[in-house]
Amino acid sequence: MLRVRIIPALLLKGGSLVKTVRFKNPGYIGDPINTVRIFNELEVDELTFLDISATPEAKEPDFKLLREIADECFMPLSYGGGIQNFETAAKIFDIGFEKVVLNNITHQSPELITQIANHYGSQAVVVSIDVKKSLFGRYEVVTKSATYSTGKKAVEWAKEVENLGAGEILLTSVDREGTWTGFDIELTQRVADSVNIPVIAHGGAGSVEHIGQVVREGKASAVALGSMVVYQKKGMGVLVNFPDKTELEKVLL
Repeated sequence: MLRVRIIPALLLKGGSLVKTVRFKNPGYIGDPINTVRIFNELEVDELTFLDISATPEAKEPDFKLLREIADECFMPLSYGGGIQNFETAAKIFDIGFEKVVLNNITHQSPELITQIANHYGSQAVVVSIDVKKSLFGRYEVVTKSATYSTGKKAVEWAKEVENLGAGEILLTSVDREGTWTGFDIELTQRVADSVNIPVIAHGGAGSVEHIGQVVREGKASAVALGSMVVYQKKGMGVLVNFPDKTELEKVLL
């Protein structure tokens, strides 16, 4: 087993899998259940599902779909999207997901992080932090599909959610997401150095070398992949896949 978790991060919209570029223009990928079956065969470490339409459309999670995913999946699961309160999070845990991913709600009700962590343990709470670089070079936390700036700085917010009880941070560079150009190493390293909980780097992966770089230089504890695991290559068609584990071992040793 790899010492660094490599996690497919799959985006849900209207019951289908999609993929975005810089959080825009979601393109259809396929059926989530069929995709889970493929990742079962590929023996990936963990899967995360993020519903990008639930919160903007003020909808609850699609519990029926989540049950189908949990019933089919052989590996640990995390889910984010439309979680507005403890009761919703509890339903997701009851379905069989090991972790919930919280984003927008943490800015409105940060106490929810603590509430869930106190009941299920910090390891069950992942806080998703979406970051854009401002014109002045500051790493600013954004929400609402990256359309709204919170005014918070990435490092300070990361420290705060750790203190509130988060067990992991899913750190997404909006500027890099879906671009295949590599992770924002500086952003990842700054946040990883500021907290004592695992930081999952997300946004920009285009090669196995990029994965190795963000772990070695960015100090990421884990890596989440989007485009790399749903497309053949940049600019080519859909193909659910996973990087060769021998190649991963080479760059992660």
